[in-house]
Amino acid sequence: MKILVINGSPHLDGCTDRALREVEHTLIENGISIERVNVGNKDVRGCIGCNFCREHGQCVFNDIVNETAPKFAEADGMIVGSPVYYAGCNGQLLAFLDRLFYSTSGTIDKTMKIGAAILSSRRAGSTSALDEINKYFTISAMPIASSTYWNEVHGFTAEDVEADLEGLQTMRNLGRNIAFLTKAITHAKSGAGIPKQERSSFTSFHTEG
Repeated sequence: MKILVINGSPHLDGCTDRALREVEHTLIENGISIERVNVGNKDVRGCIGCNFCREHGQCVFNDIVNETAPKFAEADGMIVGSPVYYAGCNGQLLAFLDRLFYSTSGTIDKTMKIGAAILSSRRAGSTSALDEINKYFTISAMPIASSTYWNEVHGFTAEDVEADLEGLQTMRNLGRNIAFLTKAITHAKSGAGIPKQERSSFTSFHTEG
């Protein structure tokens, strides 16, 4: 069982990394392996809606998005961490998620893969950024893992996060909950399987003529 961890911060040893490491350590303690992908320090452009992926099964821009897709396919879930900028996520991370989820919509069944968002902020704006990330999961039939507070830490540096005892506690509880859900869903898959997802209806009010 494996969880894919996405670090959306350009600072590889910063606040977001410190929060992610707390969750990663807890997951490993509970028998779940992890694989980390650092996105925030990469040159990632946004989706251009060309639909190349619909025909070829991968994004037209052959970068970290296409490199991450097979890792996502193999994983039992995904944790996405981001710093908070202007009450939102890092723009590179959002471009990455747009393209990853869209380009794999026909190649990766994300049903019952666990999703969890983690935010780091100095003071505020984290809950709106949390909502941005969770939308990728809720459109993909991915259960969202929660904790005992919103999945966030506070601080201006990684050292500040060390003093956010409740934030680190929240990360550990999140890690335990993700581990539990991963094991429970894996067990259910081996028995009844995953729920069927209907996708034949597509709302459109376009009329010809």
